[in-house]
Amino acid sequence: MNAQPQIPSVSPQLCMLLRSFRVAGFAENYPFVSEQAEKASLSYEAFLYELAKIEAEERRCRRIDRLLRKSRLPVDKTLESFKVERVPSLSARLIGRLCEGSFLDQAENVLAFGNPGTGKSHLLCGIGLELVKRGRSVLNVPAFALVQRLLAAKRDLRLPEELKRLDRFECLLIDDLGYVQHQREEMDVLFTLFAERYERRSVLISSNLVFSKWDQIFKDPMTTTAAIDRLVHHAHILELNVESYRAEEAQDRKRAAKKKRGKGGKEDA
Repeated sequence: MNAQPQIPSVSPQLCMLLRSFRVAGFAENYPFVSEQAEKASLSYEAFLYELAKIEAEERRCRRIDRLLRKSRLPVDKTLESFKVERVPSLSARLIGRLCEGSFLDQAENVLAFGNPGTGKSHLLCGIGLELVKRGRSVLNVPAFALVQRLLAAKRDLRLPEELKRLDRFECLLIDDLGYVQHQREEMDVLFTLFAERYERRSVLISSNLVFSKWDQIFKDPMTTTAAIDRLVHHAHILELNVESYRAEEAQDRKRAAKKKRGKGGKEDA
């Protein structure tokens, strides 16, 4: 009886080819999936499908990692750590819809208002993180830093290029707009950004100033009205009319310390 000819293994060469095609998921998982496919007697098509699923999932994870790094979002400010029950005016259903990201497709905005310490930034960052998990591009930037970035670009005669660079992000999260009170030239570049993104791209804005006080930001009444008009036209407004979260925490720590001292006094007695 003649022995069957030995077929040389092509696994090393195959892995090299797969890596050269930039399908690392295929290359890294091919040996394991091949072994499992042989045991389960999978067809060639089913075997290829299993590898393709792994490759697709790994690419999705790598893309989310890239988006998260570029977003500059604080990873600890999640919706899970945000106490929604503290803010009765917030709709959990609306927050859920915003996290799905359909408002980005409609170029709608999200505006969060409230006193300092009420959790505006935390809430918007939590929504931003959920959007990133769904593969959406977000950039988190403090309002003052954004204004300086745009102003520097204008001075260097490259404002259009900078606006185009920011346009790559589906969503700009502009934090603490109420603290921006600068010169007219600086406010002009901020208004230009809003006008450029109007009905094209979304912005998420947190502010401790209600609209009636936005003349402190834009100085000129007509510019203030035009900015508000563009932002509100397609917007979801979140109002956090509660006490400062930081003040509450401070009070809780104070009560806990007082209670602990009281127990200690009884024990000493």
